[in-house]
Amino acid sequence: MGNPELLLLDEPSEGLAPLIVDHLQVQIARLKDEGLTILLAEQNVEFCLDLADRVYVLEKGHIRFEGTAREFRDNDVVRQQYLAL
Repeated sequence: MGNPELLLLDEPSEGLAPLIVDHLQVQIARLKDEGLTILLAEQNVEFCLDLADRVYVLEKGHIRFEGTAREFRDNDVVRQQYLAL
């Protein structure tokens, strides 16, 4: 595995200690900064928002929200309806 064009991550922070999650986030950000495309499926919202260029909220296989991390943070309805934030 030399230079992949895409990294798929499914719940990479699940079950990890907070210190390890922080380290993982730094490493993913480094890969992103190096130009690697990353598809991240994650329930830890803050972990995602700090890394994401685009945010999608899925419900039963349907996209219920699509936008930037800032648009997501600013959308109280979506955050309350789907994430109880």
